[in-house]
Amino acid sequence: MADQVLDVKGLNCPLPILKAKKLLNTMEQNKTLEVLATDPGAVADFEAFCRTTGNTLVESRQDGDVYAFVIQRTA
Repeated sequence: MADQVLDVKGLNCPLPILKAKKLLNTMEQNKTLEVLATDPGAVADFEAFCRTTGNTLVESRQDGDVYAFVIQRTA
């Protein structure tokens, strides 16, 4: 279970990434954030976001039309 959950369902790129980045910046090192999104582009966006920021994409899954990403703040 993630330390925090961010529901950005219904929002399109770049808003899910921007909101996740803002929240991650307030979190302590090694805490996890679960992001719930409906934008199919979020899959590639969150992979690229974690790769470029140094945070860890712990999990990426799809449940119906909802995409869930668990990100560990490591940067």
